[in-house]
Amino acid sequence: MSAASPLLCLKGVSKAFGANQALSGVDFEVDAGEVVALVGDNGAGKSTLIKAVAGVQLADEGTFHFNGKPVKISSPQDATTLGIATVYQDLALCDNLDVVANLYLGREVFAKGVARTAYIIDETTMEQSALKLLESLAVTTIQDVREPVGSLSGGQRQSVAIARSLLGEPSVVLLDEPTAALGVSQTEQVLHLIRTLADRGLGVVVITHNLENVFAVADRIIVLRLGRRVATFDVRGVTREDVVAAITGAEFGVGADIPKETA
Repeated sequence: MSAASPLLCLKGVSKAFGANQALSGVDFEVDAGEVVALVGDNGAGKSTLIKAVAGVQLADEGTFHFNGKPVKISSPQDATTLGIATVYQDLALCDNLDVVANLYLGREVFAKGVARTAYIIDETTMEQSALKLLESLAVTTIQDVREPVGSLSGGQRQSVAIARSLLGEPSVVLLDEPTAALGVSQTEQVLHLIRTLADRGLGVVVITHNLENVFAVADRIIVLRLGRRVATFDVRGVTREDVVAAITGAEFGVGADIPKETA
């Protein structure tokens, strides 16, 4: 991470669901052009943290800064307005619609002039824009943008979902298990796309259980355990064993209390 202010910075974020303390004083940051992998066992608090950033669940405590300025995220619209896009694991695609329609669903482009008064969708402009967008992301596996999304492979569907998130020109993209249930070649496509996003200057946060993918694409790894941030690693100076130990708490001894973060 650079010496300048992080693109997105959270401090002291806490969230409880009744007696269950899902997050306890968690700090989190991602820089422009950086891929941060957020890892941890089930129940570690990963999804809760991401939902707080996405405005889906409000944090009980904590501060948020975006581009060095304090901000408040109380709704998904707040996050979108700031420039935060989220791609959830279910992708929320419409299988019966083609690639173009999925990309522009809710963002349709209408024809100018007289046709504009009749709300006629400008299919040609949307198709050309879709092709340019996929080309800019080096998505070469989708040959026909008029193909129904339901007939695409898992990797292609993930690419469409990620591309759609970029139409709002976000600065930060949150990806929830982007390679789940994908084959080897499809996973490679998605990982390449993630790296492309960072190369374009976006801050990318990836939630995943797959450490092989983490080491293939991430710059930093942040480990959550039992609702706390317990470790931060630079992928260039850490082993898989180190990360697994931080996730499970093995390096602290069985039954040990959660310590302060190790870096």
